[in-house]
Amino acid sequence: MSITDVALDANYGSLEAFTRAFRKAFRTSPSLYRRLRDPHFHLPASNKIHFFALGSSTKGGMDMDLFDRFAGNDSWHTRRLLEYAGSLTEEQLDRPLTTVVELLPWRESNKTLRQLLENIVFTKEVWTAALSGADMDRNAPLKSQRSAQAMLERLKKTDAQLHRIFSDIRNRSAWDDTFVDALCEPAETFTFGGVFAHIMTFNAHRRLMALAALRQLGVQTEGFGDPMEYEESVAPWNRQVPLKTP
Repeated sequence: MSITDVALDANYGSLEAFTRAFRKAFRTSPSLYRRLRDPHFHLPASNKIHFFALGSSTKGGMDMDLFDRFAGNDSWHTRRLLEYAGSLTEEQLDRPLTTVVELLPWRESNKTLRQLLENIVFTKEVWTAALSGADMDRNAPLKSQRSAQAMLERLKKTDAQLHRIFSDIRNRSAWDDTFVDALCEPAETFTFGGVFAHIMTFNAHRRLMALAALRQLGVQTEGFGDPMEYEESVAPWNRQVPLKTP
């Protein structure tokens, strides 16, 4: 292979970037190193481990950018929370939580697990309506729409719409563009990027509280809500694992 092909296959953006990194590690250029035909090499590593991903060439449709990671992580972890909640009784879902952290500047009740999960889903539904210019009833949904299974179905529906909207914004590099949120009274103007960051930030707070509430109710949960858990689950750099979309 040419050195340029080696550089691109190793996921360097250019031959120059690869050459700089190679020279820093081996004290010589890639072309001279090749001519030396020295098969032995040793690169120091602070933790004694070098990372090598099988099939690590991830160019094209299997790449994940920060939008994919944030949006996918939020959807994936919320679905897991609702699946866990499906094993609980109605009384457990409505049992007052022993610890409630109120950080948000607007009125929002997070005193039960059902309320926490409802707020995650409802937040996405409201912003989906605002971004698409649709009308929406801002009153709390009927209790039949707030069971764990019903909220999971609502989440899947709003996630699909919201992902299409934000994917288009991402593809157009329009994060700094503004839109008018007609659902606010009075109407307000926001940037697309600001809204996306808003949803991810406050839903992360709600998700971590819901995870703690599930554990208080005796549910055996896995993980800690870490985005790296989601990244590991989809493993886009492993061609044998299909990339899952939110």
